[in-house]
Amino acid sequence: MKVALVTIVVRDYDEAIAWYTEALGFELREDTDLGDGKRWVVVGPPGGDAGVLLARGVGDEQTARIGDQTGGRVGFFLDTEDFSASLERLTAAGGGLVRGPSTEAYGTVGVFEDLYGNRWDLIERSEG
Repeated sequence: MKVALVTIVVRDYDEAIAWYTEALGFELREDTDLGDGKRWVVVGPPGGDAGVLLARGVGDEQTARIGDQTGGRVGFFLDTEDFSASLERLTAAGGGLVRGPSTEAYGTVGVFEDLYGNRWDLIERSEG
């Protein structure tokens, strides 16, 4: 078994697609119209297996969770082969780190927020 998708509740499909593809360099893997304003939108890192399902929040309960799906904790972990280049891309798209970077036993890590405020770790793993 493997984890295939995780869901992030978003405000708008197109703004989320733009942010994840521009700021993180994700590829748009699928964008299927399901009718009634609902779409099946999947993005993910190029060459990766796991993806992110971007689900537009509908109703008070779902929209209240946009940007705070994990209670302020880091909920998503993005490995990179080049921390500096990934951070530069994120910064150029209007993002940046909210904590770090720091050097840990496992590598270089910094915390960033996506356009909605969900927290992610950006990690360049140490060799070995």
